[in-house]
This record gives sequence, C-alpha cells and structure tokens, in this order.
Amino acid sequence: MLDPHVIRTQTAYVCERLAARGIHPDFATYLAHDADLRAARTRADELRGGRRRRARAFAALEPGDPAAARIREDGAAAADDLAALTAHIARLETDCRTFLEALPNLPDPDVPAGGKEANRVLRTLGDAPALPEGRLDHVALAERLRLIDYERGVRIAGSGFWSYRGAGARLEWALLNYFLEQHLTAGFEFVLPPHLATVESVYTAGQYPKFAEDLYRIDTSGAGPQLFLLPTAETALANVHRGEVLDPDQLPARYVAYTPCYRREAGGYRTAERGTLRGHQFNKVELFCYTRPEDSDAEHEALIARAEKLVADLGLHYRVTQLAAGDTSAAMARTVDIEVRLPSLDTYVEVSSVSNARDYQARRGQVRYREHHGKPQLVHTLNASGLATSRLLPAILEQCQQSDGTVAVPAVLHRWTGTDTLRVP
Repeated sequence: MLDPHVIRTQTAYVCERLAARGIHPDFATYLAHDADLRAARTRADELRGGRRRRARAFAALEPGDPAAARIREDGAAAADDLAALTAHIARLETDCRTFLEALPNLPDPDVPAGGKEANRVLRTLGDAPALPEGRLDHVALAERLRLIDYERGVRIAGSGFWSYRGAGARLEWALLNYFLEQHLTAGFEFVLPPHLATVESVYTAGQYPKFAEDLYRIDTSGAGPQLFLLPTAETALANVHRGEVLDPDQLPARYVAYTPCYRREAGGYRTAERGTLRGHQFNKVELFCYTRPEDSDAEHEALIARAEKLVADLGLHYRVTQLAAGDTSAAMARTVDIEVRLPSLDTYVEVSSVSNARDYQARRGQVRYREHHGKPQLVHTLNASGLATSRLLPAILEQCQQSDGTVAVPAVLHRWTGTDTLRVP
C-alpha cells in the first residue's frame, strides 16, 4: 500500500510514476476525503477531551449544584455529535482504504515507462548453444525421452496440468535439490510453509483484493475463513513477520522456501504455451528478504547475482532484463528478470523475477523494526525466484540436446539424477 503522506505531499510525483504504468487515478476525490478524515479525527479527539473535562467538572460539584444539569445537557449533545462523527469517520476510512488498496506500488524513478515493449536488456551471458541438425523442441524431447506425461496430466487434473515421470521427475527434483543446497549454504533459513493462505496473507503480499480472480479460492462454505492456494511461496514468506516489530539485529532476515505454485493461468494450444511453459501448477524455490530501507538496493543486486549464478552453473545461455513499469507486478517498485534462451521459439523465457517491493508489502502487513528506542519504521521486502523450473527444464532440454537424440544433464545435477545423459528408456 502506498504511503498516504507521500500521496498528500508529493501528489505530482505519485501521478507521474503511476502514469508510467499507464494508470491515472482520481486523486482529487481521495485527497478531499483524506482532508475531511483528518479534520474529523481531530474534532473527535476534541469531543473526547471535552467529555473528560466535563466528567472532572461534574465530580467536583457539590450535591444539588444547578450546574450539574447544564453539564449533563452539554454531555448528551456532545455524545450525539461524537456518535455521528464516528460513523462519518468510519465511512471515510472505508472510502480512503478502498482507494489505496487499488493502487499499485510506485515504480522506482529509473524504471522506464511503458509495457513489455519498453523492457531493457541489461546483458546477455553464456554461450549460445550449437544445436544439432534435426533438433527437436522441448515438448517433442520430453515425450520422446518419456520425461513428462502431458496426456495423463490432463486426464488427472484437466487442461494446464502435466506429470513428470521417471528421469524427468528425477531431473525436476534434482533442480530443486541443487537450488536449495546453494541457498542454504549461503545462510538462508529454510521454510516449508502451508500451501494455503488466508485473505490477510494474500492481502499483505499485494495479491488481494485486486487480483483475487487470478487465485485458486478454496470453498469453505462458510465453515471457516476464506482460503486460497499459494500462487507463490512469496505470499507465505511475506507474512512470516506480519504485525511484528523486529529487532535491528534480526535484519536482514533471509528465507528460502519450496512450494508448488497454483495459478489460474490462461493456458492454451499456442506454441508459446505448449508443454510446461504455462500451467496452473509448477514448482519454485523462492527467496525472500526483510531489510532496512538503506540496505534494500544492495540486497536486490545480491539476489540478482544469486539467481544469475544458478542459471550460469547449469551452463545455459541467458539474459538479464529490466522490466518497464507497466510490466512490473503491482506490488513491486522494480523487477529484473533472468531469462533463458528457448531456441524452438527463438526467444527468451523468464525463470526468475527479482523484485524490490520497498515498504509496500510491509505497510500492508505492518512489519516494522525499531532502532534502539526510536519510533518503529517499516522494513523493505524483496523476493526472487531461485529458481522456477517449469521453463527452466524446457530450456535445458533444448539447449543441451545432442546429435544422437540424447540430452546432456548439467554437471551440477549429476549426483541427484544418477546419470549424465537423458536417453530413450
């Protein structure tokens, strides 16, 4: 959630940065309600102060003093005014909060305006693979080598699902094992969170209420709180310290989690959506950090370097892209994507988004820290895929295929796959 004080005092800047996303909110109405709300709260405090003063004055009167009647009359009138004012404040708070909840984060000043067309490639790394004659795409390779069962995945759960099998399941799990080992060695704390999240949790992460339709909602039929399947472990990790005031010695707090991710993706039969490139369930190792505001830029760069190293260690050709404002998710101030080359599509596909939310999520979840005996301040939160596998595995299949129809397994995965080559069983 955006800081109301920033909206109030830097309205032109807020409008300029939201315009970079293509969003033009009506701040005039909000600012009028905000001013009315602050004035109403001040008046309510004055009425409560008057009530306390009358109570003291009444207690000091002698029995039978005629002033008692006047105090009671004044008190009754003030109570009516306070009741009406309290209802007015509640309505204004609802209006202001509803407006604020619909606003995305402000893109950082250096984030370019526009949508996907304005994304900037920062660097391209790794050797472009020399592919053999008669090379296959990832779907054909996965079927030929019996790594992924697309047909039975659809039979089990419907369109947009698949099943890993045999060596494919071992390769998928090898990737997850490798990623977790690397992050744990670097000192990240391992978390295995619930796969369900409450409204409060998805709200804190910035996925509710505006993006509720993208989530899988669990029908509790009124028997319990509304629940959602995790769209990403970020949702859970953003709530680890919800409502807490952290000691500065706890920062930075760095977490790593593995979960399946459940999303209502609009998959289809287009080439760019075939196989595991887009689906309703996929695996991801997620990194999440809580930091002091002054440390968040350095933490963001460190997360980018960490995600890059994982891709480089797999021997893949990839690039690093700065997302434009309109392509950056609503809760984030800046995002850099790590994208691997997919030769069959002649394009790059994202396997990690590394993002800085600044204090947007922390304000929603009231996650703060206190330096010494000072006033609590909001932390900054950051997240990174470290990594997602549903596009990484296709890139490995295509970039590492060999002239004899086999696929070379990246060396860092051998001890988990039990083989250095994927071949027809």
